[in-house]
Amino acid sequence: MTDITTRKQSGAFDTRRRPTRAPRRAARPPRPHIANALAWIAGVGFVLSIGLSFIGQSLSSYGAAGGWFTFAGRLTGLVGTYLMIIMVLLITRLPWLENTVGQVRLAHWHRTVGGWPIALIALHVVFITLGYAEASHVGVVSQFWMFILHYPDVLAGTVAFALLIVAGVSSIPAVRRRMKYQTWWAVHLYLYLALVLGFSHQIKTGVMFIGHPLATDFWVTLSAAALGVVLSVRIVRPVLWNLRHQLRVSSVREEAPGVYSIVVKGRELTRFEVSGGQFLQWRFMARGLWFHSHPYSLSAMPRPPFLRVTIKQLGMQSLAATRLQPGTRVFVEGPYGIFTRHARRGGRVVLIGAGVGISPIRALLEDLPPATKVTVIMRASRVEDLVHRDEITQLVNERGGQLHEIVGTRKKVHFDYQVLRKLVGNPSNTDVYVCGPPGFSEHVTSTLLRLGARPERIHHEAFAF
Repeated sequence: MTDITTRKQSGAFDTRRRPTRAPRRAARPPRPHIANALAWIAGVGFVLSIGLSFIGQSLSSYGAAGGWFTFAGRLTGLVGTYLMIIMVLLITRLPWLENTVGQVRLAHWHRTVGGWPIALIALHVVFITLGYAEASHVGVVSQFWMFILHYPDVLAGTVAFALLIVAGVSSIPAVRRRMKYQTWWAVHLYLYLALVLGFSHQIKTGVMFIGHPLATDFWVTLSAAALGVVLSVRIVRPVLWNLRHQLRVSSVREEAPGVYSIVVKGRELTRFEVSGGQFLQWRFMARGLWFHSHPYSLSAMPRPPFLRVTIKQLGMQSLAATRLQPGTRVFVEGPYGIFTRHARRGGRVVLIGAGVGISPIRALLEDLPPATKVTVIMRASRVEDLVHRDEITQLVNERGGQLHEIVGTRKKVHFDYQVLRKLVGNPSNTDVYVCGPPGFSEHVTSTLLRLGARPERIHHEAFAF
């Protein structure tokens, strides 16, 4: 059993060669001005969706029977639909937005917004039914069935609302944990169908659209633009990228017990813009795997024509992926994530990795500017579990940095406040990158905060939604 050690020996890249850095296109830094512009556009659209609710509603109509209920129904319906579109766009992985704020924040915004469309559209159903029932002097239940049986596209709108409810329920953490990812993903695809059905119902039955081309043009343009963005980002862009680069499995190699590196070969990878620490959604076009997409981070910077990803056998899909045959086609989306050199705010960096989480640390280490002062801390239960140990050692030595290995079981070798204080030093002026199992990352983050680290200088990221 080893405690804290520093090693100095040469490493080797997985392609069995150690070339000079291959020429490739540098990844673009985050562009906050684009993210800010998108936020302003979303805000303006929100104001317009509220303002257009007043079109088609005369002052006298408020005093009519059910007038206020009807207006409240139209307002909640339009605002709920607008927020539903925003909710979908937040999770579409817009490159300019994701590259700036990261998936963790986008997913948080998505969940924050997600409850509002359900609540507002539910209120829309209640208010419209109450308003029309009062105007027609009939019961609420009778009016609701009248909507279903006699009003065009209300049934489609009802189906859209039911799909939205199902997607919302499936996103509750307790429910989500009991669902397979593929089931959850398939359920959320129906959000797109809900948008289409809701839009059809909205345009054909909304009073504010009759004789008001401005309102009609706004919603048609908004819906068409949202559909275009989704198709472009999630389908057209990945298909064109993969047609250009033609990735295929080149080799599979065991790096540590249960941990494998998959090297893929492609064309024109000098044009691939990616930063160390980012991940891609990988789809291996083999039997039993082609319909599954998994987030794996690169474990080395691209060495055209090669890319490398390192994965751990955690389930049947990852086990099958480690047995891929050379020549197997690979389909990827990305890159994603802000766990990169662009997130740092100073010249001193500490990289902390555990388990297979050492892989993105290795790629990030390679991508840091040469003048960066680097300390790398690797945590594992056994020496043989230190993934890419030799490569990281060589990269640290080339930079004149420090490498610490903390090896041993958690009961015998502690990775606590005292150890972090000794290895990290003063964290208040240091950028710390943490990658590992969720429990490990949470423990290290909380300990760093106790040591005085600034929250904005602790970097960690979940590699999936």
